[in-house]
Amino acid sequence: MSSSPNSVCRVVLDAMGGDYAPKNVLIGAAMALKETNNLDLILVGDKAQIIKVASENGLTFPEDKIVHTTQVIEMTESPAEAVRAKTDSSIVVGSYMVREGKADAFVSAGHTGAMMTASTLIMGRIKGVERPTIGTLMPCVGGVCGIFDAGANVDSKPKHLVEHAILGSLFMEEIRGINRPRVGVLSIGEEENKGNEVSKKTYEMLKSVKDINFVGNVEGKDILKGNVDVVVCDGFVGNIVLKFAEGVIILLKHLFKDYASKSLMNKIKMGLLRSSLKDIFSVLNYETYGGVPLLGVKGISIIGHGSSSPLAIKNMILQAEKMHKSDLVLKTSNSLKEFVANFPKGTENE
Repeated sequence: MSSSPNSVCRVVLDAMGGDYAPKNVLIGAAMALKETNNLDLILVGDKAQIIKVASENGLTFPEDKIVHTTQVIEMTESPAEAVRAKTDSSIVVGSYMVREGKADAFVSAGHTGAMMTASTLIMGRIKGVERPTIGTLMPCVGGVCGIFDAGANVDSKPKHLVEHAILGSLFMEEIRGINRPRVGVLSIGEEENKGNEVSKKTYEMLKSVKDINFVGNVEGKDILKGNVDVVVCDGFVGNIVLKFAEGVIILLKHLFKDYASKSLMNKIKMGLLRSSLKDIFSVLNYETYGGVPLLGVKGISIIGHGSSSPLAIKNMILQAEKMHKSDLVLKTSNSLKEFVANFPKGTENE
């Protein structure tokens, strides 16, 4: 059994996950421990390497808070095959610790596919969830907008998208503090009859779901305009939107740099704006949000970018703590029970 949400949050951190592990992971862990007293942090990975790198960076972690593993799932490996074969990998061991009640949350910047597979198969799915979803936060006018799904499922049925709407709405309300989040289906027009068969059927089904503040179809521009808080879409589409947004940030930085290089006056102007631009780009920086939650599993699973910095690692840990404190998993389970009980008969396979 997991601990009470009012107690210390036990977070298992994959020390071997990410392009710059374990160094960035350990520095981020130390940053998180300095920021909160409500955290029991357990490192999982190669114990000798963890202690060595920690010492090299002036860090110390209690040895009884380091769980030794002998394997690492590499980014090039098949997720399902690696999870089955590498039972002593940090990702598999960390997932089992949550399943067995030894921890409340698992955080990793390692292999995304392996994290999703291990979390789903080992922690298990919440009753009523056929497809767990990963959500990503995007800055918008007035705050942030959550996109669900952002890449976990690339061929979803309408029922799966309705599940994502419920999961995403709960997350944005409980973790981001948005009262009655506005939920929209991403489509090619605002009218109810616009879109493909999946989006149109999702629209029809969402209209009858209680406790969801469904506002209808939304277009891509509505994400950044702040017209919606939760955007529901297939993971294939959601991941493209996410990667496109990341590309826009790169383009903006390039345009500013190119503008400054054209003349001394331009360089002076950009210098005067440096502080303001830094603040603006900090809002666009994924490190601010840490990682993406895998929603719909029986535990807290946070997945980070492979190139996560210490700041991103810290924010992933703090996000896990916040999800634990809000008792999000139990609230999700309760909401899904009602959803299953009231699901329209005859549409289970749609």
